[in-house]
Amino acid sequence: MPTPLLAQGSWPSRPVRIVVPYAASGGTDLLSRAIADAMRTYLPQPFVVENRAGAAGVVGSEAVMRAEPDGYTLLVVVSTHVMNRYYLASLPFDPIRDFTPIAMLSRNSMVLVAGSGQPFDSLRAMIDYAKAHPGRVGTGSTEALSSFIGQELARRAGAEMPDIAYRSGGQLMNDIVAGHLPTGWTSTVSAGPHMQTGKVRVLAVANAERAAAVPDVPTAQEQGIAEFDFSGWVAMLAPPRMDPALARTISAAVQKVFEDPAFQQRILAMGVERDFRPAPALLDAMQRDDRIWAAAAEAGHIRPQQ
Repeated sequence: MPTPLLAQGSWPSRPVRIVVPYAASGGTDLLSRAIADAMRTYLPQPFVVENRAGAAGVVGSEAVMRAEPDGYTLLVVVSTHVMNRYYLASLPFDPIRDFTPIAMLSRNSMVLVAGSGQPFDSLRAMIDYAKAHPGRVGTGSTEALSSFIGQELARRAGAEMPDIAYRSGGQLMNDIVAGHLPTGWTSTVSAGPHMQTGKVRVLAVANAERAAAVPDVPTAQEQGIAEFDFSGWVAMLAPPRMDPALARTISAAVQKVFEDPAFQQRILAMGVERDFRPAPALLDAMQRDDRIWAAAAEAGHIRPQQ
């Protein structure tokens, strides 16, 4: 076994729990399960994924925040873990101070998806239809970022497009496919399994650049929505006050997995955009996001849910 993974001696001497604070079948859940499977190649104990959904990720995150910082309870979250400070009326923790950063895992490109039976096949056509039918084009979301993207697009377009909250990207996509939901913003990982079925259309990418997973899909900027650039990330955190040496050991183990060519191929096929960064870079990204969302809240573009 590589020397860095033995720095903590006996870790792991029992199974490690990865808490995903969202419902099963979403992009974060799928990536976490791929990581858990791959960890078995490098470490002597199994990694078990536990879904603890509720309150936009707060329920599972709080459970990890209160866990022992012994390396046997980890957390995988999306970037709205930070945004929730401004999106929710209250939080039982500080999303940055009350967790130990382990590593950034991936970039989370957000895409606008519609069912193939909807009466529009492009972002511009969708906006025109929404303007002609106020309130008829609901936009599904699974957390604060996708909700913000949908409502920010509606605000800029001058269209009434109600936000419809889902517990996971998998559930959102099922309703898109079934025709129960007109459109939704979700990750390329959640949309990926459905994109080759002919039952969905990907209308736009929220990033400034096209997403590697869907290179033929134009960005919202390309389709006339100026300065529209929103993407998220997926990261691994741990309880607060973890021994820095243990945190580095866990980060090194995850990095070993992300450097494995077979794992890279697996997550590429899932639509995951690998973006591994160690703890200091993750902390920088979290602090940067915090400044961005604080400014958005001050401008009135984010209002806490009541």
